[in-house]
Amino acid sequence: MSLQELYLALLVGGFVLLASIVGTRVATRVGFPSLLLYLLVGVAIGEDGLGLQFDDVELARNVGTAALAVILVEGGLTTRFGDVRRVLAPASVLATLGVFVSTAITAAGAHVLLDMDWQLALLLGAIVSSTDAAAVFSVLRVLPLPRRVAGLLEAESGFNDAPAVILVLTFSALPFVLDPESAVADLVYELVAGSAIGMACGFLGAMALRRIALPASGLYPIATFGLGMVAFAAAGTAHASGFIAAYLAAVVLANSGLPHRSATRSFAEGLGWLAQIGLFVLLGLLVDPSELAGEVVPAIVIGLVLLLVARPLSVVASLAGFRVPWREQAFLSWAGLRGAVPIVLATFPIVAGVPDSYRLLNIVFLLVVVFTLVQGPSLRPIAHGLGLIPRDSPREIQVESAPLDVLEAELLTMTVQPSSRLHNVTVLELRLPDPSVITLVIRDGHTFVPLPDTRIEVGEELLIVTTTKTRAAAEQRLRAVSRRGKLAYWFDEYGEPD
Repeated sequence: MSLQELYLALLVGGFVLLASIVGTRVATRVGFPSLLLYLLVGVAIGEDGLGLQFDDVELARNVGTAALAVILVEGGLTTRFGDVRRVLAPASVLATLGVFVSTAITAAGAHVLLDMDWQLALLLGAIVSSTDAAAVFSVLRVLPLPRRVAGLLEAESGFNDAPAVILVLTFSALPFVLDPESAVADLVYELVAGSAIGMACGFLGAMALRRIALPASGLYPIATFGLGMVAFAAAGTAHASGFIAAYLAAVVLANSGLPHRSATRSFAEGLGWLAQIGLFVLLGLLVDPSELAGEVVPAIVIGLVLLLVARPLSVVASLAGFRVPWREQAFLSWAGLRGAVPIVLATFPIVAGVPDSYRLLNIVFLLVVVFTLVQGPSLRPIAHGLGLIPRDSPREIQVESAPLDVLEAELLTMTVQPSSRLHNVTVLELRLPDPSVITLVIRDGHTFVPLPDTRIEVGEELLIVTTTKTRAAAEQRLRAVSRRGKLAYWFDEYGEPD
């Protein structure tokens, strides 16, 4: 690729990214699922649209797998352990037994109703058996669901990718020979080893980040996210489940009390959105719209089997040993959202050379589009109808961390040095320019909000919030008082930089 071609690729990629971001805002306002928007962007710029040709299925599989790892790490870093702690057992059963039940029923439906051979039918069942982490994290977190229900869906979507991948790889083998004992042994090893590697990376990484003082605060989010990706790659190298390792490592790191947690969450959410946009646009490019028309009916048939039969039975079978009310089970059955994961998994048999496997990609693509349009907008009304979200209950307030640049504000920190004349000056006597204010004082490891008569002492760390316009004046006042005390102006000291 020449330098000019690189510039052109970056220009097109930048415009696609910005268009997707703007489109996300519009889609959110009208209630249109954003993941479908990204798919449509990919189709629009593809061979039948603007003419961009892309048919490298192996590249799509590799990039898609990496993007799914990023999405799972983001999901783990934004998951509160308290929300999923009580539902780990049912979520684990739903992510394993539920995947098997859903695969078997969907495969039987494809074999009987569509006359597919058993290898393609089993592949189709395994591909659509797992819920999608990106869809669940982006859609369900805006609903004020009971914590148990939301936590169960989030944990399931984080865990069930691994069994689905194992089944897809097993059914993609040529020649196709079904060996249940070997498949179960592989599944147990990949889940157990992946879980162990993920938790080990999480705990060891948290210990290291607590003891290592990095030179810049911006390195902490990068290091935290990097540890999640290390867990994914390490598990994959050991032939274990990288997906479950990435998710568990991120959950452990997110709930270990590490510094700069808000910045880490924001960084992870940004990377997660970038991965979603890139992944769905890429998958949209991969699909040939001219070949989709013939698979509309099979996609709807399999989608109905999955939505109305396979998913409900898998939920009932998995949660039979747990005290989950029928209303919650009904919602869990309907809220099994599909998204990028099935489309990425549909590329595995193509790369493996399974005959007629391109048909699976088209069916899965249409299934995701049609049933996301059906399920996504209906989640809130169904939750209302089942009584999970009372109609007359007030909405839960949403507390978010706002970037200071959005508020046109800046956060300053300073430590009072032994030679500084700030010692024994009160907050009121400091007379910082409006609207600057000392918000917190850290003294001997204890943090408190100062009062106007609080005296500043040597060794304290001050956190000062000011505006962008008054930052320079605030810094000058701090330097002036530090040099000549509270009467600095009487000595013609105005804190100008040296």
